[in-house]
Amino acid sequence: MRNRTFSLEFKRQVVEELLSEVSSPAQVCRRHNISSSLLYHWKKQYARGKFNNEPTAEAALKDRVEKLERLVGRLTLENEFLKKGLQNSLNQPPRNGKSSAGGGLSPAVSDGGVN
Repeated sequence: MRNRTFSLEFKRQVVEELLSEVSSPAQVCRRHNISSSLLYHWKKQYARGKFNNEPTAEAALKDRVEKLERLVGRLTLENEFLKKGLQNSLNQPPRNGKSSAGGGLSPAVSDGGVN
């Protein structure tokens, strides 16, 4: 069976028919020979402005939240990566044989004073 393709204009008209509440969702589906899951998928897309229409305020905010959540996730991963890299570099022995932690100061001075 071949998949049908629908134009944006058709999808927008079907969703607007649903939103007008003149017909029930079941009637809209029967009239256009589409499944209810497809109708509700189109309704979500319509709310997000995917059919050359203005997105609803709620859908625009939802998109913004999803983008920000992805950004937070990416930044969290980068932060963890950098923390591990810093920890690994601090745990490695010095390469030239000199300690850089004390800056060449005696242990008594680097510990904050003399006993």
